[in-house]
Amino acid sequence: MTTEVKTTVPGNIWKVLVKVGDLVKINDDLFIMEVMKTEVHHNSPVDGKVIEVNIVNDQEAVDPGTVAIIIE
Repeated sequence: MTTEVKTTVPGNIWKVLVKVGDLVKINDDLFIMEVMKTEVHHNSPVDGKVIEVNIVNDQEAVDPGTVAIIIE
């Protein structure tokens, strides 16, 4: 079963902290967005393996609900 991790707010991707193949645990930081000069951390909702990363560092104007990372 796969889990999609989506952006929760509009903003810029500041830093992607995982890559395809990484093993993550629940609550691990996956990426950080910059929203109005504030860091917004997005954490893993599950334990698993990162199978897809659809965002990059310094990506601008990301809409809420964008599928950023997929975990299996």
